[in-house]
Amino acid sequence: MKKKQRYEGIVYSTDETFAYQGSEDDDVETLPNHQQNLRVMLDRKMRGGKTVTLVTGFTGTSADLETLGKRLKQRCGVGGSAKAGEIIIQGDFKQRILQLLLDDGYRAKPAGG
Repeated sequence: MKKKQRYEGIVYSTDETFAYQGSEDDDVETLPNHQQNLRVMLDRKMRGGKTVTLVTGFTGTSADLETLGKRLKQRCGVGGSAKAGEIIIQGDFKQRILQLLLDDGYRAKPAGG
């Protein structure tokens, strides 16, 4: 089922020539690995006490984010997801993911958590 496209601030217009202008939230071009500023942290909030490893700060297309997320999940042998500019890896893999990102040429730092 296809979602309806929403236009911010406009509910209805009586002007027959009015053209809706949606917000342009297109994905930005993916930065090279050495220009990415990634943060790796642990998180337990709103997860029923379960620990997850978060990778935030990715700048690029959602397809590239999904690809990176898939590669990290495969290398750690766990599940997770990649959406809204962050990658969620199930479990405590902070040090391993940090090393994998550094080996791939990303600029990554550990964050609080």
